[in-house]
Amino acid sequence: MGIARSAARGLVPLGLRLAPHVGSSLVRELLERAIDGVGPFRGAAAAAEAQLVESGGDRVAAVSALIDRHVRLAGASGFVTNLGGLVTMAVAIPANVSGLALLQCHLVASIAHLRGYDLADPRVRNAVLACLLGPSTVEELVRSGSLPSSPMGLATSPVHDPALDTSIAQDVTTELFGRVGGRRVAITVARRVPMLGGGVGAVGDGLWTYRVGRYADRELRARDPGARKAT
Repeated sequence: MGIARSAARGLVPLGLRLAPHVGSSLVRELLERAIDGVGPFRGAAAAAEAQLVESGGDRVAAVSALIDRHVRLAGASGFVTNLGGLVTMAVAIPANVSGLALLQCHLVASIAHLRGYDLADPRVRNAVLACLLGPSTVEELVRSGSLPSSPMGLATSPVHDPALDTSIAQDVTTELFGRVGGRRVAITVARRVPMLGGGVGAVGDGLWTYRVGRYADRELRARDPGARKAT
């Protein structure tokens, strides 16, 4: 793990490090809301099906459209939550993290649905969260033995390991706070220009969401519709 990422992980709030189940519970709740929907926010499967209809049944085009839409949403969220300075950091970072986690879970789950995965399957839900880590972090965790396999391997594993539910959520929490917090500290301390922070936040969150979407696009390969019923 590089120096930059190690330093960023140090920014994870002390409360979450002392009680990691709090962070993992938050991520799990956001994942459930992304998949099931809440209020006017449509669940991942419903949003994916609507996009598929809009794309004329072309699943490749539907995935691309979903990524583009979530990138725009992430960019808008990143701009708003990165406008303030050091005074607002304690509130803005958790808000930024929650918004990003919800959007990225929704995006990856939507792609998984279009590829034939059962979003009610806990193995698939763990795979969705693993995609949020990105390829380099997943590779590091697999090499260290902290993660048994890639997102595709998790989704198609013969059995579900309940212990992974918490560990993956904790890894995602650490990654989210590390990236968001590290970027915000650098912007605020080095630049001290709030509006610049909003612009950089928008670009950073949008680019990050694009990479997560493309990683899920590559990793979650299409399954035989009958295979989902057989598992």
